[in-house]
Amino acid sequence: RERGPALPAAVGALCRALPPRARPTPDTVRRARFDRPQASLDFWRLLYVLLKQIHRGKWTESDAIGAQVRFVKSALWYHGYGRPQLHRLPADGSAGSRELLLAFSWLLHRLGLLEQLLARSRVQTGDEAAVCTCEDEVPYSEEGTAEAGPEGRVDVRYLQWLNGRLRLQWCSLHTQHQEQCKLLHKIHLFTSGSHMDPNLRHFSVTETDLIRQPENYKQLLQLLESETMQLEAFLEWKQLEPIYWQWMETVLDNMAEEGNMCESQDTHVEERREVTSCCPWADKLTGQMDRLSRDLMSLQEQLHRLVAQRKAAWWEKVAAREELQKERFSSTTRKISESVELKLRGLMSLCAPKRNEMHGSCRLVLRSKHPASTTGIAQCVSKEVVSAVSAAEVIRELQVREASLQRELEQLRQECRHRLEEIAEGLEGVICVSP
Repeated sequence: RERGPALPAAVGALCRALPPRARPTPDTVRRARFDRPQASLDFWRLLYVLLKQIHRGKWTESDAIGAQVRFVKSALWYHGYGRPQLHRLPADGSAGSRELLLAFSWLLHRLGLLEQLLARSRVQTGDEAAVCTCEDEVPYSEEGTAEAGPEGRVDVRYLQWLNGRLRLQWCSLHTQHQEQCKLLHKIHLFTSGSHMDPNLRHFSVTETDLIRQPENYKQLLQLLESETMQLEAFLEWKQLEPIYWQWMETVLDNMAEEGNMCESQDTHVEERREVTSCCPWADKLTGQMDRLSRDLMSLQEQLHRLVAQRKAAWWEKVAAREELQKERFSSTTRKISESVELKLRGLMSLCAPKRNEMHGSCRLVLRSKHPASTTGIAQCVSKEVVSAVSAAEVIRELQVREASLQRELEQLRQECRHRLEEIAEGLEGVICVSP
């Protein structure tokens, strides 16, 4: 499985495809294969940097090793990696390089680690915008019957203040986004006809800045060269990837063999314990165990009696409330019918023909008005030049989605009003004034 120079080439391509700030050496991977403690700190740092980049977190070189180990363990647990041997590793990062190699390989296979990192570290030379017209499948949940206790009460004025603060921040963010769009439109309009690409025909903000400040061209060129090297290494890795996984199978085989040896040693220890158990205090220990067993049996009988008493009291309360439940039967039936109607609407929308949902990052390209288009102010051109969508189409899709959400919000408000009216009717001597 490890014949020839193919394995070192695969490991080298894998290391070169990783980001420069978290790039290990092939010798570090080789040491981790033999569980060398010298490679443990390097692998903890590698996983820490990679997971921080995936979760868009901030990190510095001076982060303590204990914080790195805790973050890596929690992040791996979040992604579904529950191998107990990894979570038992010491917090100082002094051991467990082979377990870390196994976790790193799991991330490669399960999360598409390299693809995500390359997408996040891509050098953006064009003006892009996030476009999403996908409808979130939010399940309709009925109002819960649980009520908050006295310690869970919240002042309504505080909630209103939070809502007002959130609306103010949202309006500020919307204003800034509008200003950014106006500036982008000016740059695209003033540089129209200057680009060599006929599909673009105008400069982006980055390209305009390079024209104004040519000294930044060297920095951009270095970033593009680094990205090109990573992409070339990634292509080489995809060709040699099966060799790496065959090598990881041998690593797993070695770990399984060592695990069997540990189990056999544990059985020898158990045998020695059985031999040493034939001692004078064995009878005393047996008597204590018998007494504990009798105490547990008596506690179990008391628990059964207590459960039977609680169950009888519960059934009495249920019988007393049956009359009240009959009065609320009509309102419950109405709520159930409304819930069924909403679910039928959801099923009808699912059975309807699927529209072309747009999702992802698109490049903004200014288009002149075409005869076949009435708006034609700007278009979002995706990574493939063939598939393009106009901004007017995206706006129409979002307006339809907004109208649907407004109708759902109004229906929920009506349900809240009815619920408040029912609660107010049950209060004697209290006058409720709606806001």
